[in-house]
Amino acid sequence: MDDKQKILNVLKSILDPEIGYDIVSLGMVEELRIEDNKVYVKFLPTTPMCPYLPYLIEAITIKIRKLGYDVEIEIDFENQWSPERIDPEIRKKFNMQ
Repeated sequence: MDDKQKILNVLKSILDPEIGYDIVSLGMVEELRIEDNKVYVKFLPTTPMCPYLPYLIEAITIKIRKLGYDVEIEIDFENQWSPERIDPEIRKKFNMQ
């Protein structure tokens, strides 16, 4: 398993408090790249006014730092999250084909 996949697996342990599913499966991790010892995350919240955004940013930072990386998070307010970003298996659970 490569480093990027390890990081994504760790981020899958972070649940969106409102929806109850992980941020990776919900399509909130828009981009993840590793340069030297730094992980860059482009994060797309489900809504620009997400009340849990500070919690999610802190959780992402803590999880990645525990793996020994520095972290930089960019919040994407230009694009809009939509249910189509959700993993197909989870969409089935919500009857969202």
